Amino acid sequence: FDSLPPAHYKETMNTILTWMQQSETKLSVPQVAIAEYEIMEQRLREFKALQSSLQEQQKGLTYLSTTVEELSRKGPAEVSRSYRSELEVVLGRWKKLSAQLAEQCQKLEERMTKLQRFQNDIRTLKKWMAEVDVFLKEEWPALGDSEALEKQLEQC
Repeated sequence: FDSLPPAHYKETMNTILTWMQQSETKLSVPQVAIAEYEIMEQRLREFKALQSSLQEQQKGLTYLSTTVEELSRKGPAEVSRSYRSELEVVLGRWKKLSAQLAEQCQKLEERMTKLQRFQNDIRTLKKWMAEVDVFLKEEWPALGDSEALEKQLEQC
């Protein structure tokens, strides 16, 4: 019995595997070009919640590692290798998932910044175009009014 993990080990392993599967599914949603800042914000909140959940699941992963180490000291080498290899697979997936999540957050934050800059540039351009439109619709000064023509030239 010393070579078998406690029941809590299997429960924790199943919980983490289920959580990773769900998280991998969420991250595998294809990235589409999003032009709405609010949608991007929502997606970022989802990623941040996933990162928070990742931190919460870390306790379970630590427990699994500790338990496998204890089993390695107490149990036969075959059993120990089996649990160690199972844990290595989980740790590999965990590391990959964590890296993907961090990368997705960073990319999304960069895209949000670019979109915000682009939207600000568009607003500035529209304002300038409106001012130019008003200017172009103004009445031109008479030919003899050099002061008014000079003022108009400066505005141009």
